[in-house]
Amino acid sequence: MTPRHILCFGDSLTWGWKPVEEGTPTTRYDVTERWTGVMARLLGSSYRVVEEGLSARTTSITDPNDSRLDGSAYLPTALASHLPLDLVIVMLGTNDAKAAYRRTPHDIALGMAKLVGQVKGSAGGVGTAYPAPRMLIVAPPPLGTIPGGWLAAQFSEGAASKIASLPEHYAALAKAKDVGFLDAGRHLTTDGCDGVHFTLENNAALGRAVAEKVRAMLGDLGV
Repeated sequence: MTPRHILCFGDSLTWGWKPVEEGTPTTRYDVTERWTGVMARLLGSSYRVVEEGLSARTTSITDPNDSRLDGSAYLPTALASHLPLDLVIVMLGTNDAKAAYRRTPHDIALGMAKLVGQVKGSAGGVGTAYPAPRMLIVAPPPLGTIPGGWLAAQFSEGAASKIASLPEHYAALAKAKDVGFLDAGRHLTTDGCDGVHFTLENNAALGRAVAEKVRAMLGDLGV
């Protein structure tokens, strides 16, 4: 049987960032402990999960200090590199809410909409005949309490309320664009000691929730 291929595209929450009170520096959870690894284990050998997580990644912002962080600048390459794909899961938006970027929740949703267009337009890749994959938008959960320092400064000026409102905006976008949607905040809270990142338990909860959603979305394809 040909396994179903899933690309997980996200930020530090997908990369596997271990929260520390100081914010940085840190390390990452083991591949089996990240939500992507938990999901892969639950889905089993009929699925192949590819991780594309980068800390501080945004949907579509050109950061003046780090050109690597614009998700829309890299996603088309990642899609072409990993075709054939059955599903692309995108969980982004947390970093878009940082004070320096001055984005509204609608602005962030527009950034996600750009990624939706890139996924839907990815058929063919580079010299191939593969169709565009399906897509699942995952709204990140609300922030926890950020103890202070540099990380708190980044997520000031209403960032928490912006992130908390993303599920409403993303759900509307998903309906308009006919893609899947999952609100991570319905399955976990952000319990890491830095107020932004996940504990092992958070990763496990998200992995279970996304695995269930993936089965619902791809089950009709058979394995």
